[in-house]
Amino acid sequence: MPRALLAEFVGTAMLLCAVIGSGIMAERLSAGNAGVALLANTLATVFALYVLIETLSPISGAHFNPMATVVLAWRGHMSAHDRWPLTALYILVQLTGALAGAMLANAMFDTSILQVSSKMRTGPGQWLAEAVAAAGLMFVILRSPTGRGSALVAAYIGAAYWFTASTSFANPAAVFGRIWSDSFAGIAPESALAFVLAQFAGGAVGAWLASVFEREAL
Repeated sequence: MPRALLAEFVGTAMLLCAVIGSGIMAERLSAGNAGVALLANTLATVFALYVLIETLSPISGAHFNPMATVVLAWRGHMSAHDRWPLTALYILVQLTGALAGAMLANAMFDTSILQVSSKMRTGPGQWLAEAVAAAGLMFVILRSPTGRGSALVAAYIGAAYWFTASTSFANPAAVFGRIWSDSFAGIAPESALAFVLAQFAGGAVGAWLASVFEREAL
């Protein structure tokens, strides 16, 4: 368990560091071109996500995402005898890792190590987008063939950056981490709760849809 928890902490921290750090770099280099900035942010996130899942999945499952952890525990993909205590520990280290990753990204770019985002992300379209992003992510996680999950999850998140209005956070830890960086990739605290609720709702839908296809395949 200690190795698994460390893997979840490190993986979530490096994922958020990649998301926020590339957002800061993209914002500085894009000369105000939001499309270029989003493309750079997308590519860095996709590459980092693939590498982190490949390297850490054998140790912890490479969740890096409280919503994914809860759904996987609910579906019996975690140790049965201590499933919910382990789930709580996973979520704790994921959130702590997200904060550490945000602070590390801020420090690397010589900004305040701990800051609060002012970037509002709100409205029905944004909430629906997060639900769609999370539903698709859980569906991909649960339906990926063995050994293909890292590539498929990274590819899906890269696509969802562009086809969802919210740029596909799809992860409560990512929401929490992005609160602490007032950058291109940030999200204001006032916007966070609705995003998280939409993600859990979408994750439940994605898990249900995956189960439908499992039953059809029998």
